[in-house]
Amino acid sequence: MNYDQILNEKIQGIKPSGIRKFFDILEEMTDAISLGIGEPDFVTPWHIRDAGIYSLERGHTKYTSNAGMLQLRREIAAYLNRRFDLHYDYNGQILVTVGGSEAIDLAMRVLVNPGDEVIVPVPSFVCYGPLAEMAGGVPVYVELKAENEFRLTPEQLKAAITPKTKAVVLPFPSNPTGGIMERRDLEAIAEVLRGTDIMVISDEIYAELTYGQRHVSMANLTDMYERTIVVNGFSKSHAMTGWRMGYVCAPKPIIAAMTKLHQFGIMSAPTTSQYAAVEAMRNGDGDIEHMREEYDRRRRYLVENLNRIGLTCFEPKGAFYVFPCIQSTGLTSEEFCERFLMEEKVAVIPGNAFGPGGEGYVRACYAASMKDIAESIARMDNFLTNLRRKQGRENGAE
Repeated sequence: MNYDQILNEKIQGIKPSGIRKFFDILEEMTDAISLGIGEPDFVTPWHIRDAGIYSLERGHTKYTSNAGMLQLRREIAAYLNRRFDLHYDYNGQILVTVGGSEAIDLAMRVLVNPGDEVIVPVPSFVCYGPLAEMAGGVPVYVELKAENEFRLTPEQLKAAITPKTKAVVLPFPSNPTGGIMERRDLEAIAEVLRGTDIMVISDEIYAELTYGQRHVSMANLTDMYERTIVVNGFSKSHAMTGWRMGYVCAPKPIIAAMTKLHQFGIMSAPTTSQYAAVEAMRNGDGDIEHMREEYDRRRRYLVENLNRIGLTCFEPKGAFYVFPCIQSTGLTSEEFCERFLMEEKVAVIPGNAFGPGGEGYVRACYAASMKDIAESIARMDNFLTNLRRKQGRENGAE
């Protein structure tokens, strides 16, 4: 069989995630520390797990509504109103999905026609461009700058817009940079979009993890609500990655189109996970605060110590990542990460895995214990000291 001829050309042409390579190496190392996986180190809070267990004990093992359990959609609507002043009708404006990733895929597929352009700020999470391509679209990458704290500026957005632009992705708070968009930043972006038909796909999976201020959604802004698709979920805020629970909120015609795709491709999100999610929405606010406070402590420690040992790192105000600059080492992002992993047995992710603009940086995740973070800093300090000595000897020999 010639599988090159059998398989879809578009899918074949898309490169695998650049993150995967380092996870594969890490799996073979028994004593390495990982600051690479973007996953909470907290276990799902017990009362949420208990709700899932109890649903099984009661025999709730059948399909739910395609859109998700009515009870869950009501709780999501109440949560969004309570936490972010976002107002969505549980009956027609909220769809429960298999993680936030399905929601992003659905958004691309219901918006994009062949040849439509989707503006993707980078560095950012790896899925946006490939999902736009798989929907028949063309990703247009806009490189964010460290001097702007990796925010999307109105000038950058305006320069990227063409007659073919269908949507812009707003991946804030950002994976991998930890950058955020404050209200004034969003207002400036909104001013560029007013008078156009360009939609916004706002990935707000890290909305609960902001430090020093509350998250603001593009959907909070005057006349942006009707053009914004809000993607969110339970993975990061409630430490529920393995439960695969997400949701998407949008105007009713868009949710109706998404639901059609969802019902044919997925049917419904996992029933047990939905019962657990109801409990998370009702009684999980305290869990969020506890985890955010701990992440904040780790964040401040990591930023301070990265700068101390000579890796310039701006202060990230969202998510649970730092994005230090490693250009001073003279190594590429991949060289730095490969050598750091092999020589010091600590895994971080090369910035170029997150698209153009990421080269010269690495992503370190502080969803790890303080013990591991402190040890990682010590090993990185040792790695940099040895690297500089070696480079000094080589330069002296020349």
